[in-house]
Amino acid sequence: MLSIEEIKLLIEKLEKVKQKDLQELIDTNLKILKDLELAVDANNNEVIDKQDYPENWFRRDLEQKAKNPIVDPLLYRAIQLKIFQFARKGTQAFNSLEIGPGTGMFSKEFRAWRINYFLDVLPELEKKIRKRFKPPAQKYLKFFATRNHECSNVPQGSCNFVFSWDTFVFFTQNHVQHYLHDIKRVLIPGGYCFIQYADCHFDYDLKEAQRGYWNYNTKTAMEKMIKEEGYEVVEMNQFRPGANYAIFRKPGKQNPVTYKVSLLSPVILTRSKNPNPCVCLTMSFKMSIIMC
Repeated sequence: MLSIEEIKLLIEKLEKVKQKDLQELIDTNLKILKDLELAVDANNNEVIDKQDYPENWFRRDLEQKAKNPIVDPLLYRAIQLKIFQFARKGTQAFNSLEIGPGTGMFSKEFRAWRINYFLDVLPELEKKIRKRFKPPAQKYLKFFATRNHECSNVPQGSCNFVFSWDTFVFFTQNHVQHYLHDIKRVLIPGGYCFIQYADCHFDYDLKEAQRGYWNYNTKTAMEKMIKEEGYEVVEMNQFRPGANYAIFRKPGKQNPVTYKVSLLSPVILTRSKNPNPCVCLTMSFKMSIIMC
């Protein structure tokens, strides 16, 4: 414990520190930390093997997820509510694009749009997704196959909303950038993207990359790529570790929908360890809501 003399000496020193000197100290240390962050990211990106998965890998992955779903009802609801914020008046005049729909977990959430485009590396998934829709809706579903991390076969300027979950986490940063570049061609001016990505600044994501399941990416790198492609970053946050997302838009005013960032941070979704059937939603502003 500090003695009274030491406390007085410390107070005296702090009183003599000028605001300018303090700011210089802060700036210097921030630069050191940011340089260190970039160095760590560069090392991890170099050391962790980059994966380029074949079609059969994605087939096996979908089979495993059919047995052990990674999106529980709480997370699904949080993502669904986010999608609904883009399904506002005027949306029915435009189209949506889902990249990597898998078996169509979220695909029915785009019924507010005129035509739903789907892009995947597995063409056989079209049949599974179509089964989720009634016959009258079939003519509004369009499917495209891709092999080169791009969506060149989707019509230019055809969509005001692009969505992807549990897909971009498997892409290298180079592949992510290729997609971001091509998505801009697909979007109308003012169109939005809502995309999950891996943020390996968090332990959960880093472990997934280290074990060779996800590819290495970070919020810093993702934001940089988004801005380099000319988008406006709207929101970058997470529902919980492993459920990071970026919302960004193509500059312009043709889109009638305006997404507004909530003043409250997203829900951090955790299940209570209590054996009763209640579910605990822990809010990021330190409040808990119990749902039974």
